[in-house]
Amino acid sequence: MSASASSAAERRRRFHQLHRSGCFVIPNPWDEGSARYLQALGFQALATTSSGFAWSRGCPDGGPSREAVLAHLRSLVDATDLPLNADFQGGFAHEPAGVAESVRLAVETGVAGLSIEDSTGDIAKPLYEMEDAAARMRAARKAIDAAGGDTLLVGRAECFLVGRPDIDETIARLQAYASAGADCLYAPGIRSPEHIRRVVESVAPKPVNLLVGYPSALSVADIAALGVRRISVGGALARAAWGGFMRAAKMLAEQGRFDGFADAAPHDTLESLTRVPPGDLPIRGL
Repeated sequence: MSASASSAAERRRRFHQLHRSGCFVIPNPWDEGSARYLQALGFQALATTSSGFAWSRGCPDGGPSREAVLAHLRSLVDATDLPLNADFQGGFAHEPAGVAESVRLAVETGVAGLSIEDSTGDIAKPLYEMEDAAARMRAARKAIDAAGGDTLLVGRAECFLVGRPDIDETIARLQAYASAGADCLYAPGIRSPEHIRRVVESVAPKPVNLLVGYPSALSVADIAALGVRRISVGGALARAAWGGFMRAAKMLAEQGRFDGFADAAPHDTLESLTRVPPGDLPIRGL
């Protein structure tokens, strides 16, 4: 079963509170075990990663069905006591009515927030027209409001990820999504302090999420100083885990050597995470 109505409401309340001031890191687990470890480290909220989940299922990013993603959301909601933001891709529909239905189902899993992006999946026309994208966002907003209104809605402008790195278009889209009801704005792919600062200033006072899925000269403190409210890492933690697994497996297959196990997590550490009920894991900083 997913989180009860009362626990879902409490997580959503805490999630909204995190977005009101300061800057927090919202890392992206890809399964129950990684979610529980991140809670044990003291993170205050988590976000799913569509790519990390897909790779764990042997699928490309975007490959799992809506039903599989909803089941994944329920399992991660149950795995910890932290607010969970769903990487809900494009809402699993093109038309606003379909987006609204998907969002309704996502809210029922107990997630504290969810994002809707404006990419189409069509290489020839990678982004929805701004008017259509805003209509999809309004539909998501109405679905959330009909369910009680406390699930945080994130509007994503995918320009920089689909080969249209135009900061002016990105800002115009984010402003349209803010007007359509998005609570938090997100432009994955922006990296320069100038672009980050412009986005923050253009949608203020609404909070901005920044994706940092790559080695960066900017620290969390640097990003906070630019006015960013939250920092996510997308599939980076999943890719880091895959990197260690692939190195060890290739060494075993190609060299017949076991050196790749040198940095493996201790068995007892992993066992201890699975023995502790979610409610007994620490939630620091609250």
